[in-house]
Amino acid sequence: MSVTHDARVQVHRPASTVGRPAARAWPDINNPAAWIVAAILLIMPLIANSFFLIEIFATTLILGTVALSLMFLAGYGGMVSLMQLTIAGFCAYMVAVFGVSGNANISLGWPWWLAVPMALTLAVVFGTLGGALAVRTEGIYTIMITLAIGAAFYYFTNQNWAIFNGHTGINNVSTPRFWGVDWRADIPFYYVVLATAGLCYFAVHYISRAPFGLALQGVRDNPRRMSALGFNVNAHRVAAYAVASFIAGLAGVLQVWNYRQISPGSVSVGACIDILIIAVVGGITRPVGPYIGALVFVLLRTFALDFLVKIGLDGNRFRLLIGLGFLAIVFWSSDGVIGLWQRWRQSRLRETSRQGGGRGHG
Repeated sequence: MSVTHDARVQVHRPASTVGRPAARAWPDINNPAAWIVAAILLIMPLIANSFFLIEIFATTLILGTVALSLMFLAGYGGMVSLMQLTIAGFCAYMVAVFGVSGNANISLGWPWWLAVPMALTLAVVFGTLGGALAVRTEGIYTIMITLAIGAAFYYFTNQNWAIFNGHTGINNVSTPRFWGVDWRADIPFYYVVLATAGLCYFAVHYISRAPFGLALQGVRDNPRRMSALGFNVNAHRVAAYAVASFIAGLAGVLQVWNYRQISPGSVSVGACIDILIIAVVGGITRPVGPYIGALVFVLLRTFALDFLVKIGLDGNRFRLLIGLGFLAIVFWSSDGVIGLWQRWRQSRLRETSRQGGGRGHG
């Protein structure tokens, strides 16, 4: 039976799944806040200097796209994968290996328009194979097997010199130039990152309401019932890993173009866990959540060190602030910053309703 077989069937969600994301329509175009955010992002090069444009906003969008691939798996598929940054790093390595870099003895020298599709294809294969192993497990075991894949790749890149150049990594990776434009220049690169993040964001929204996305959410909520209805549960889950791998691979391409180098430190175990923190802090039930979490993470990572030094503490403890912020948000909201925002809005609506009811009775 095909992956998207009769996705119109309605799956009754158990009480334990309340709060998980259901199929959503397109983002509300009548929401003024969405238009304001879109306008600010579009005119950002006019109001931000190069540091904020690339190190804050472009980096936020890249990390948010990696976290978006995790949100797609966890939010719509119920599968928490810690190898999404590994897939992005693998794609970045492949761009450096097949493309042009300062390591001529390793890089094959292909033009970017050949190297990038090849890297994305291999990243999807890599992520799909990892997903095929992970879908045979559930819960904590899925987390552990994907973390094990990430750790194995980190140690392999750190020790392999023939392909990955060991702990040094691959430096001076060539970035695209065409139509007379250097696309790694600050403003063009920012718009490339913004366009990629926007396409991934709307693609996830579209998939969530497409037959495959609806079936995937049914598999998440009640895999036994979906199997009894004729759906291939494992096929849906592996296909979800393939989609998430492509999204993560796109972020990996942007990552290697951003820094013009890739090294084992970019795919370390700690960095893989950071992606989970980003997704959870922002909110793992909506595609916008990973980008909110990425902005919080990047701001803390960038400015926490200076803040700690200013108040007389060791700047190397900046991760302590990130950890405390993560604990605080998770403690107060199971759905990250989005959950906090929704609770605040609901409390305001209840307060307004009570005030309106009081005036009516008067």
